[in-house]
Amino acid sequence: MRSFSGAADKMEKEHPLAMFSSRYLPDVLVVSAICLIQMAAVIAFLWPPERRRNYTLWLKVLAAWVASMAVVSLGFMFRFRRVQHFFPHAWSNWIQGLAILWSMVSVLMIAAWAVSTLLITRRIEHSPSRRAFLQAANAAVLAVPIAVTGYGTFIQRYNLRVREQKIEIPGLAPDLNGLTIAQLTDIHLSPFLSGRELKRAVDMANETRPHVTLVTGDLISSYGDPLDECLDLLSELRSDAGTFGCMGNHELIAASENYTKERGARLGMRFLRHEAALLKFGSATLNLAGVDYQRMSARRYLPGAERLVAPGAFNVLLSHNPNVFPVAVRKGFPLTIAGHTHGGQVRVELLGEDLNVARFFTPYVDGMYRIGDAAIFVSRGIGTIGLPTRLGAPPEVALLKLCRT
Repeated sequence: MRSFSGAADKMEKEHPLAMFSSRYLPDVLVVSAICLIQMAAVIAFLWPPERRRNYTLWLKVLAAWVASMAVVSLGFMFRFRRVQHFFPHAWSNWIQGLAILWSMVSVLMIAAWAVSTLLITRRIEHSPSRRAFLQAANAAVLAVPIAVTGYGTFIQRYNLRVREQKIEIPGLAPDLNGLTIAQLTDIHLSPFLSGRELKRAVDMANETRPHVTLVTGDLISSYGDPLDECLDLLSELRSDAGTFGCMGNHELIAASENYTKERGARLGMRFLRHEAALLKFGSATLNLAGVDYQRMSARRYLPGAERLVAPGAFNVLLSHNPNVFPVAVRKGFPLTIAGHTHGGQVRVELLGEDLNVARFFTPYVDGMYRIGDAAIFVSRGIGTIGLPTRLGAPPEVALLKLCRT
């Protein structure tokens, strides 16, 4: 194994203001947007003259809006560890998750109500029977976001599958042709994902009988999650060359990087922190290089990683953050394996566009992408973050197969 010392220490130290901007400013903007959207909906609903003078209705609607804002604000407050400290750990996850779920559902319901109202307003004035039908249809439209969210929370979140992906590599060494790599990522063992579900993922990976197994970060979600249980379960992974991994942003957030590496090593796993491992397959060499989480706010990615490239070997970079891909190509890695995005976690197809939050942060959301002959594979992962829901991005264990072209 080779490493370049001090690389982690050279990672940029974030200023407190920069840390707030990167961790909490997006939340502030989202909460503010939700407040404005809901306030606009309240005004629009109460604006018609027949409702404007109904003070009882005013009180009910305003009370509902205040309650909604309280839920959303409470979820934001639980982002801060000082608040979390006073409550059981599971409460923090579920309060945040339910607040995000309600925010998403309420905005979708407002959008559905606005569209349906615009479509039917001018058509119900002179037909009582049609008015009743369209009002019933309007109520059904409002129920759709709730039903869809329920499906993502109670069904698709548990729809774990093995996803097979061939990766064609020009000039790949013959002894690496057909080599299989099982990837588990974004596990997030927490109140949203049980040890039983992770055990199921481990068993599915083992059933593929891979040559190498990779764990590419985010074993847990936050400080207090069952990291030991996660590592114990991951130690049951089996492959010809063993289990290797890299750190994700949630290991950084939980300050568990050193512990994860040390305890992982005692359990037979090698988490690569700015270091590389050479694996022999016949006459060919596979060089696995792993880096710690590369912050989105970093001025440059992968400082010093070119020293991890092994001449004559097939070099593979393990990076939780897929945004490093163009830099990895320039530094000599023909293949990058990443996670982080959860495949968008909640994805909606609208007018031919794939809408998901991850697209705001990276163009590499789900699956394989190429720059010339180089490739990156981004797995959707296993767990969830923020809200216990997956929609359009089912969880997966990835099985990658290297193919010579």
